[in-house]
Amino acid sequence: MITYRLSVDDLAHVRFACSPLLETVTSLWALRRPERHAVHLPWVRRTRAALATAAAADIAVLDGLLSPGRDWLPDFLTPRPDTPLPDVADEFDRLRRTPQDRALADFRAVYGPHPLPGTIDPVAIAGVLERYWTLAISPHWRRMRAVLEADMLHRAQRIAQGGATSVLRDLDHRVTFADGELRLYAGHSLSYDVAVAGRGLWLVPALFVPQTIAPVGPDEPPTVVYRCRGIGTLWELPAARPPEALAELIGATRARLLATLDEPMSTTELARRHGVTPSAVSQHLAVLRRAGLLSRARVGHLVLYARTELADQLMIQV
Repeated sequence: MITYRLSVDDLAHVRFACSPLLETVTSLWALRRPERHAVHLPWVRRTRAALATAAAADIAVLDGLLSPGRDWLPDFLTPRPDTPLPDVADEFDRLRRTPQDRALADFRAVYGPHPLPGTIDPVAIAGVLERYWTLAISPHWRRMRAVLEADMLHRAQRIAQGGATSVLRDLDHRVTFADGELRLYAGHSLSYDVAVAGRGLWLVPALFVPQTIAPVGPDEPPTVVYRCRGIGTLWELPAARPPEALAELIGATRARLLATLDEPMSTTELARRHGVTPSAVSQHLAVLRRAGLLSRARVGHLVLYARTELADQLMIQV
């Protein structure tokens, strides 16, 4: 069991981040055990086809990052966030700077009695992961990031409305929060209890983690990585169907846009889903916003649109 003891000051400094390096590394779970990641099967098929062009040595390194049996990952592969929206190049630079003794200790911790893989050098591993990122994650990163940022916006709004407690209690059925203690079940072999003591808490949505996890370390910022909302929309995107009466009232295209916005989305993502240009979507969004049916909020470099309460009522009642 992992226990983070949070003060009132810690709760006031709950922050969100997403990590392209985290997605790159944890996606290896889906490649090795696709039967456990059914939602990602379209990505698995595309990525395996892309990896057919990769060097055999790179494939061997990638396979060696996951320990035998339990598929654990060495902790140094996923540095804790230090900014909400890190640049992937900066994350790879941090990975390269990992001390060799730290990498070796992390590999030994996850490999246990099994022989270590042939490559444990952080510089070499970072190079392989960069090439893997280019093949497997970068082509889809804009879509992935939109889903991650929509999750962060949703939960940040919940914190603004109901405080951090409402979000911490809704991360995972294995997570509890009461009397200032955030407790996460992490298997029988891991017991960790620490006072956050003014360091705050990073909450990191992720697409490939099967459940909430919390990488721990006495010198590391307290971090909880949880399964992102909206993953089911990531690869297979059925067309949303608005109420017919709403389509008659405001037009079919605008009604479909409203129906799609069950989660906050960017103009680019809406355009991709509906097969139209971003400029055309922007014009419709502007009209819907002036009518009080949409709100918008900026998350990093993106502007995300969401239905207002009035629009939600129209989706049900019209």
